[in-house]
Amino acid sequence: MSRAILTINAGSSSIKFALYALNGELARHPYLSGQIDGIGAEACLLAKNADGERIANEALPPGVRHHEAFAALLAWLGSHQQNSRHIVAVGHRVVHGGELLSQPLRLDDVAVQTLERFVTLAPLHQPHNLNGIKALSASLPGVPQIACFDTAFHRTQPPLAQLFAIPRALTAEGVRRYGFHGLSYEYIARVLPEHSSRAGGRVIVAHLGNGASMCAMVDRRSQATSMGFTAIDGLMMGTRTGALDPGVILYLLQVKGMDAKAVEKLLYKESGLLGVSGLSQDMRTLLASDDVRAAEAVDLFCYRIVREIGALAACIGGIDALVFTGGIGEHAAEVRHRVCAALGWMGIDLDPAANAAGQTRISTPGSRSEALVIPTDEEWMIAQHTRDLL
Repeated sequence: MSRAILTINAGSSSIKFALYALNGELARHPYLSGQIDGIGAEACLLAKNADGERIANEALPPGVRHHEAFAALLAWLGSHQQNSRHIVAVGHRVVHGGELLSQPLRLDDVAVQTLERFVTLAPLHQPHNLNGIKALSASLPGVPQIACFDTAFHRTQPPLAQLFAIPRALTAEGVRRYGFHGLSYEYIARVLPEHSSRAGGRVIVAHLGNGASMCAMVDRRSQATSMGFTAIDGLMMGTRTGALDPGVILYLLQVKGMDAKAVEKLLYKESGLLGVSGLSQDMRTLLASDDVRAAEAVDLFCYRIVREIGALAACIGGIDALVFTGGIGEHAAEVRHRVCAALGWMGIDLDPAANAAGQTRISTPGSRSEALVIPTDEEWMIAQHTRDLL
């Protein structure tokens, strides 16, 4: 029986998974992948094979919880006729590794206890990541469990870039800028030399999706990023506000009489593209709409991207290349067009035909700064780290 690595990305109501063949070297693409959606309500297991063909669409019992969903996933993997490979390790996406954990970590009880200390830093994500680790450790005893941190890539930033202007006592408690989407940025940094001769220069990567952030790199190392203490800072997102004057939060608490839970829901679930448009968090829906509110939401999304690029370019002394990735970054040609059109002063000259066709290089040959579209692959990055630690 040949070997495989399983990757897990556990969220509040979903579990994403992928299986990679390990025959000495790690396969470049998973031979099985999918997700369980609707945990806690009407859960469903979806899966596809290496050719992208749907091979599972199975309803799970109503109200299924995370540990039951993991049990169902492992049972399905074990019984599926194409799964003739033995799982030799599991790689987990873990949102928060604190300020010290800058490398993937093989997990034991002590390591899990350490990660539990970061729950207060990422209360909407870390508990579910830990649930996945505990469930798989119990279901696959003896199989190595590896944590790969979304914050790790940004630990190369200068100390000043990680500080807030707050009392030192709070900084000592861990209130600082961490940055997220690190696995995505790490993947782009790894493959960038395949696509650009400027990979070692000043590069800004825009990870644009339902969650959105940006990272400024020099020599493929993070120097600054838009997200900070939490995954809500920086760019406007699908349902998250992005950067917001703290005075607005005080207004909501003191004048509107909202409690912390209500404010949290507004910031994370009711704002962003959804809040501004009043219609949808889906960029495809907004771009297709003739509603003026949808147009304003898209305009604001692009404006905030351009503004953040200017700030990040100032941090690294200019820009040699701009990379779009993530669901919106990879597929929304109109968003790329609007962003690049506003950056002509930075030397970006967009090739409209290349952009519309979704080519890798979307800037003209004479463009002073390159513009690229590179699909990200966080799951493969997790699998690669896991393989390296075996």
